[in-house]
Amino acid sequence: MERRFAYIWFCHLTTDQLAIRKPELKGIPFVLAAPERGRMVIRAVSPAANAAGIVVGMVLADARALMPDLKMFDQQPGKEERLLRALAAWFLRYTPVAAIDLPDGLILDITGCAHLWGGEQNYLEDILARLSAAGYHLRAAITDTVGMSWAVARYGTGRVIIERGAQREILKAMPPAGLRLAPEILDRLSKLGFYRIGSFIDMPRAVLRRRFGVSIAERLDQALGLVTETITPVQPVVPFDERLPCLEPIRTANGIQIAIRNLLEQICLRLLRENKGLRKSVLTYYRVDGVVQKIEIGTNQAVRNMEHLFKLFELKISTIRPGLGIELFVLEAPIVEALSRQQETLWTAAHQEDTAVANLLDRVAGRVGAGAVHRYLPDEHHWPERSLKQAASLDQQPDIPWPEDQPRPVSLLPKPEPIQVTSPVPDYPPMLFIYKGKVHKIRRADGPERIEQEWWIDNGLQRDYYCVEDESGARYWVFRSGHYDSGATQWYLHGFFA
Repeated sequence: MERRFAYIWFCHLTTDQLAIRKPELKGIPFVLAAPERGRMVIRAVSPAANAAGIVVGMVLADARALMPDLKMFDQQPGKEERLLRALAAWFLRYTPVAAIDLPDGLILDITGCAHLWGGEQNYLEDILARLSAAGYHLRAAITDTVGMSWAVARYGTGRVIIERGAQREILKAMPPAGLRLAPEILDRLSKLGFYRIGSFIDMPRAVLRRRFGVSIAERLDQALGLVTETITPVQPVVPFDERLPCLEPIRTANGIQIAIRNLLEQICLRLLRENKGLRKSVLTYYRVDGVVQKIEIGTNQAVRNMEHLFKLFELKISTIRPGLGIELFVLEAPIVEALSRQQETLWTAAHQEDTAVANLLDRVAGRVGAGAVHRYLPDEHHWPERSLKQAASLDQQPDIPWPEDQPRPVSLLPKPEPIQVTSPVPDYPPMLFIYKGKVHKIRRADGPERIEQEWWIDNGLQRDYYCVEDESGARYWVFRSGHYDSGATQWYLHGFFA
């Protein structure tokens, strides 16, 4: 597929944004200035000020000599980059690859995107209409290369959508500044009478490098597509993503369900072709009022079953607020795992029960949150609070079996809590204990079970554990820390039996 790039040049980026925030400035000449060597220098001009002859780089005092009522605002450092990043994120509704070009441009890789709007002409017109309505002054172009799009947007005088094969002739008619050259190189070209790119475009590259440096030949080759120019998008491109633009804004739950099904069908087909399964999916929807919102789902194992994935999204459809309508849906799968067709068939046939459990856990996590569902495995440690670990996945197998030779509580406190105990000595279970202000009289008790601390981890006292039952039938797991002869013992509650 032939690559196509669009360049969006915001002619008055920061002043337009200020006028949008303060509508009373619309149509009024004003500038943004910053201190430089003890004087205020203009860094940005509004369209009205520019029409009156005020330009960037002019000293503020000189500008006010031409226009005494010129308004001035302080230029905020880094404002251009923040604005461009925000605009690039907004442009993700048009393309997944949007990069900033400081100080006032955006580069869009629109390969395979324009047909969703009915062609490049409609695509570009939609962009220009929306941003112009918002209050931005801009120019744009679409060509085969980043460099050519940059040149046409800033210096083009005719067509702004250039087809393959016509770019060289158009580039020849442009000034050398259309190649994004340094000012000193432009000065040397001007002194030699090279006022158009066509004056030197056919010169040997070795001659150009020797006379003007490496950059001029590189810029020429980039503009003509002889050298590939890479761009850095504001967001990493997700390898598995599908987009669904809507001819009419969607506002109903039924319409949202249909959109999600269509996207899931497309992405599951891609996963099938590449022997992948989905572990995490994010649905981003763009509303006509500019609001962008997301919902996401996760699975415990690689999945490409469309019905199961739709059920997970269905749990969250009620949280979607379409407002005046949703104009674009984007479904991404940022986390995928290998899952061949044979694996999927074998897993379904031989592990139907495990698959059902995984699907159930996915639905539970969708309702209460993934952080509320945990799976634990035994770990090789003596102390109970260290004797288990959280599993990384649903199918992770334990390194050792669960101990079955001694009773263990169904609920273990993450940290033992001290209790007050009355007990006969030397080696008897307690007669009663007080926990959170309540007295528990012991009716039955088993023990002790001695558990030592691992000396290679930490120094600590041994523990003597007892299973005790109070008068109400509730059973507890308590222990005495330290030997009773030491005189420094302390009793703790560590768990609850069913």
